[in-house]
Amino acid sequence: MSLRSQLFFLQLAIVLVIVAVAGSTAVAMQRQQIREQYQDRMVGVAQSVAQLPSVIDAFGEANPSATIQPIADLIRQSTGVTYVVVTDGDGIRYSHPNPALIGEVVSTDPSVPLSGATFVGTQTGTLGKSWRVKVPIFDSDGTIIGTASVGTLESELDADLYEDLPRLLAWLIVAALVGSAGAIWISRLVWRRIYRLEPEQIASLLETRDAMIHGISEGVVAVDEHHRIALLNDEAKRLLELDDTATGRPAADVMEPALARVLTDPADTDETVLSGERVLLARTSDALVDGKRVGRVMILRDRTELYQLLTDLDGERDATQALRAQAHEFANRMHTISGLLELGRTAQAVDFISRSGHGGSLVSGSIAPGIQDPDAASLLMTKSTIAAEKGITLTIDDTSVLEPDGTTDVVTVLGILIDNAMEAVTGSGRADGLITVHLADDDHTRITVADNGPGVAPEDVDGIFSSGYSTKDGGSTGTRGFGLALVDRIARRRSGHVVVDESDRGGAEFTVWLAPSLVDAPRPHLQVP
Repeated sequence: MSLRSQLFFLQLAIVLVIVAVAGSTAVAMQRQQIREQYQDRMVGVAQSVAQLPSVIDAFGEANPSATIQPIADLIRQSTGVTYVVVTDGDGIRYSHPNPALIGEVVSTDPSVPLSGATFVGTQTGTLGKSWRVKVPIFDSDGTIIGTASVGTLESELDADLYEDLPRLLAWLIVAALVGSAGAIWISRLVWRRIYRLEPEQIASLLETRDAMIHGISEGVVAVDEHHRIALLNDEAKRLLELDDTATGRPAADVMEPALARVLTDPADTDETVLSGERVLLARTSDALVDGKRVGRVMILRDRTELYQLLTDLDGERDATQALRAQAHEFANRMHTISGLLELGRTAQAVDFISRSGHGGSLVSGSIAPGIQDPDAASLLMTKSTIAAEKGITLTIDDTSVLEPDGTTDVVTVLGILIDNAMEAVTGSGRADGLITVHLADDDHTRITVADNGPGVAPEDVDGIFSSGYSTKDGGSTGTRGFGLALVDRIARRRSGHVVVDESDRGGAEFTVWLAPSLVDAPRPHLQVP
């Protein structure tokens, strides 16, 4: 059976049950109301008969029925009751609708009214089953001398009820028809609201939707019109380090400000943002249902590896340029020496070689012996060569000490700070560019990188560690605006911090403190070689 039919028959059954219960209740209430009306009438009639002076005086006559019977018949006919029976203290009838029964003992027990109480109830007498009232009759002295009984046949009560039933049944039928029409309308409405699909089809669509959303490699985050998170797939939970408790909460409460801003921005955007230590490409758009905006959807792609490759590529390009320059310089020297030898000027060739020095080393100076971390030492050697090619002197303090800590955090921080320092010095146009590096390894690993560039403007100090903030040309596009933010997050993860000051030579001096790493500490998502 289709869902539409199930809804209709279920609602129809509910309507019919309600109509039946309501009809039964109405019939019962009508029956009770009729009985109460007759009871009030019979009590009034019985008490009127019992209090009539002519009836009371007739009890002292030789033939009381001659006086009481006409009075009883008149009252019976005028009030519409079935009978009015008056008896003496022994239950002998003085009046009855059937005159033949006058003078006989009543067929029902008269003890209740003879005791001074009023009886109301249903009893079966000579006329049949009736709803009756019996009251005592008192003389002038207050002595009970008889009873007055007034009754109406139960068949007459039923006849009055049946007289009202057609109208009641008509209303019940109308109610049932209206309820059935409502059931049809509601079933059609629900059927249209669920796109005329059956429960099995809806379940299949939901299963397919869950499989697709949670199976795709991109993170999917959806928020409603109030910016509350409505959907998080598995990849989004992994990238943003969230769990199921985030669903239903405002995006600004569980996501980083940069991500929350992109997600709640009414304009469709493609923006690179930093979440934790991951570089993510966030693409947002409106969620539309029937052309109406109901929320926002954000697609997240992990660009951490791409950012690392771009950073590596920049380093390799610099190293390649440095090697190419040295190759050209070496070739020029060899041509000079060859020419001197061909001219027979051997002494000049020897002198030229001695003045040129070895010329083949990639590093103009040596790395401080206290730097025992091979990754950091390799990085410093490469950066020294790149700096020399750019006309910048990169000096590593001879007192620097660095022990291996099992992570790439130090390498990442050093690479970012030195690259930023070289860009700052190169951008300043100084011919005497200088960068100094000092490493200390005691209770905390301390990394200090200073330059003689333009320094950091006071208005930029608070913003340079924010994701996407950059003082260089290009703003927050591409790979800009994430280096110092990443340094700050690595420092905070390692229970440390970052400080920026003015260096002795007027440039910027960055100092980073990193607490000792644990053996099982989580590795950073981004590694800069």
